[in-house]
Amino acid sequence: MSVVSDTKKAYRLLRKALASRSAVQRVRRTLASMPPHPRGHYQVAVYFADGDVNMYQMRQWYRPLARLAEHWPVVVLSRTATGAEKLLAEDAPPVAFVPTVRDLERFIAKQDIRIVLYVNQNTRNFQMFRYGRRWHVFINHGESDKMYMTTNQYKAYDYALVAGQAARDRLSRTLWDYDVDARTIEIGRPQADHYSGTLPYTPDERTVVLYAPTWEGDRPSAHYGSIATHGEALVSALLATGTHRVLYRPHPRSGVVDHEYGAAHRRILTAIAQANAADPSAQHVYDDGPELGWQLAAADVAVVDISAMVYDRLAAGKPLLITRPADERASIDTKGYLADCEWLTVDGAGDIVAEVERVRADDAATARLRMWVQHYFGDTTEGAATTKFHAAIAELMNRWQDWRDHELGAVAQDEDDDDEEEKEEEDEL
Repeated sequence: MSVVSDTKKAYRLLRKALASRSAVQRVRRTLASMPPHPRGHYQVAVYFADGDVNMYQMRQWYRPLARLAEHWPVVVLSRTATGAEKLLAEDAPPVAFVPTVRDLERFIAKQDIRIVLYVNQNTRNFQMFRYGRRWHVFINHGESDKMYMTTNQYKAYDYALVAGQAARDRLSRTLWDYDVDARTIEIGRPQADHYSGTLPYTPDERTVVLYAPTWEGDRPSAHYGSIATHGEALVSALLATGTHRVLYRPHPRSGVVDHEYGAAHRRILTAIAQANAADPSAQHVYDDGPELGWQLAAADVAVVDISAMVYDRLAAGKPLLITRPADERASIDTKGYLADCEWLTVDGAGDIVAEVERVRADDAATARLRMWVQHYFGDTTEGAATTKFHAAIAELMNRWQDWRDHELGAVAQDEDDDDEEEKEEEDEL
């Protein structure tokens, strides 16, 4: 049995290596057909060491970064071929493919990069931290009350751009000897200023309900997914009214662990297709596209599981219901918004029509929602977060200039080559 297992593992590794090499060749051909990066042009870099599987962490920043680049040129430092290939094919900022430390070092030496932004906690971020005389800034890929948002890794960055007071409170409660006031800057959620896109339906009098469940989870504490417990009942009820439009956007990993969960997902797809066939004007939507934004802005009410989608929708400041996990072992934060949110229980899912109308008409629920929106994101007036994001970058640019003006004994190159690390990376490639 172990021989068979080892053989399968070796085969998977070989396929992965061959796919990686092919991707490297495609990326280099694509870049060779494009104009070279202007020397000394870029002042802001986004460091992305992940492959295509985590592109959602970058996609949500495309539009805010495009606006930022109008003031300070932005480049993405992509360390993997599959990630770079996706970035080059999408609406990302300019891409520098730097798979090895030597590639990274050579590119940086030719540019005027003063701020490096990080959207996740990839362990290869550590390779970029070696470069001084620039600010290393964590911007994350979302806002939530998950453990990820209070990791001690925050201390590795010079600064963190956070959404609002809730983020600062979490960090203050959790991290020892971390100066939140000095090392965090509030920017709200700039992505919310770009919650737009082409609607895949024609707006009419129907009440639009976004149902965005997460996947089933791989352990009891993360059993947040609701497709098998809430989803079929609530979607069926909404499809039956003739006055609602369902936007169904499930997590792409739905059903990878639990076959029954995946089966429930497929039954929902069938129900949506049948409803549209019976009444083409209904225009119910199964959304599995890469873009997230228009769904959050267009829905009159959103029904979401405990996930980053809670806070993405919260930033829109519009009514939402959170599915209460059926598994009592699921971990639920009791200090933030989830302690005061509008829950949708398993029993309540069958009465979803009444629940939707309740949260739309409940003035007290609306007032609580506004309070939490302010706590998590501050001013959500259109354009306010973008203004704060740009002001934060401007402040860091000024601090960079102050340090450079007062620096003594500056040298042309402030880091030495790491031959051992370089050799290891070349072996991997």
